[in-house]
Amino acid sequence: MPRYFFNLRYGRGPDKLAVDPEGDELPDLDAARELALHNARDLIARARSDIVRDWFTCSFEIEDTDCKLLLTIPFSATVPEEDDDEADDEKAALHRDPHLAGLSSPPGPR
Repeated sequence: MPRYFFNLRYGRGPDKLAVDPEGDELPDLDAARELALHNARDLIARARSDIVRDWFTCSFEIEDTDCKLLLTIPFSATVPEEDDDEADDEKAALHRDPHLAGLSSPPGPR
């Protein structure tokens, strides 16, 4: 399985790159993209940093074992576009089922 490295770009210049020394083995680049989006959402929601003031200006630079840049995932990609039909469908689903939004505890046994 290929190994992908998720380097965190948090500004311009070579000194604004946190290099991932370990990487992750994943089936393909699509899986790497999904993991990058998941990790970006997690950092935006949970991480506090004196270095990073605005997570939405950051990105993951995904590289292979040869240090070849394969994909750049901006953290802003975690936010759907306003006219995104899929986002509208998700919002509608959240209104129908508040459990999907994490607004209350999951329902008990049926």
